[in-house]
Amino acid sequence: MGNAELQSIHIHPVKGFRGIAPREAAVEPWGLAGDRRWALIDEGGKVVTQREQPRLALAAAEPMPGGGVRLSAPGREPLTVAVPEPAVTVPTNVFGTKVEAVPASDAAHDWCTSYVGAEVRLVHMDDPATRRPVDPEYALPGETVNFADGYPLLVTTVASLDALNSLVARGDHAAEGPLPMNRFRPNMVVAGTEPWAEDHWSRISVGEVDFRIAKPSGRCIVTTTDQDTAVRGREPLRTLARHRRVGGRLLFGQNLVPLTSGTVRVGDPVRVHT
Repeated sequence: MGNAELQSIHIHPVKGFRGIAPREAAVEPWGLAGDRRWALIDEGGKVVTQREQPRLALAAAEPMPGGGVRLSAPGREPLTVAVPEPAVTVPTNVFGTKVEAVPASDAAHDWCTSYVGAEVRLVHMDDPATRRPVDPEYALPGETVNFADGYPLLVTTVASLDALNSLVARGDHAAEGPLPMNRFRPNMVVAGTEPWAEDHWSRISVGEVDFRIAKPSGRCIVTTTDQDTAVRGREPLRTLARHRRVGGRLLFGQNLVPLTSGTVRVGDPVRVHT
C-alpha cells in the first residue's frame, strides 16, 4: 500500500453533533476514548440522530475533564454537562438494540429540547464494556460498542473520496460537489492508498494499534446533509447508488473493531495485513 498514513482523527462526543479533530486519541475496545458516549433519545427512548434532526450538525460538544461535555449551538448559551451518577438508567433503543443509559441533568434535557424543537433527553453510556454488544452476525465474542451506528470505529480514505467526487462531478447533481469528508463522519481518515483499497482490507494496523474490518459501511441520508449548514441535497447517495451499490446497501468506508489497545496519532503509518 505504499506510504499510507493516518491523515486525521475525528471524535463525536455526542452522537449526531459536530465532531472534534484531535491529533491523537486513545483506542478503547468499544471505540475512540470520548467518542459517542452521549446521545439524544426521544420520548419513546429511540436514539435521535441527524437522520431525524439535521440541525444537530450545527450543534457542538466539547469534551470536558472527567467525561462531561460542553454543549453549544447557534442561538443558545453554552451549557456544561457533567457525567451523571449511574443510580438510574433509562431504556434506550439504538437501531433496534435495547441499551440501558443514564439520563443527564434536567438542564441538559431543557437545553437540547429547546434547540431541537422536540422533546428529547440527553443520555450517557456509563459502561460501554457491558451495555451494548456488536451485531453478533459480524462480532467476535464479547465485543461491545458505544452509541455509534453499529461498530466501534469507521475508517475512510482520501483516495476513495477523491474517486467518489470525480463520479459526482459527472452526474446529474455535479453542483453539489466536491463533498468534504465530514459528510461521512469517520473516526479515522487514511491518506496514501489507491481508490477503494479499503474494500479489500481484513485487518490493519494504525501505529501501534491493530483493528479488524467487521464489514463495509452502508450509508444513509446523513451523508446528504451539509455539516456546515444542515441543508440536505441528493449527493452522495445518488452517485453511490449508481456505482457503489452492493446487496441493497450504498457503500463508503469500513467499520472497524479494535483488536488491541493503544493510542493512534495523526501521521501514524497504516499497514494492511493479509
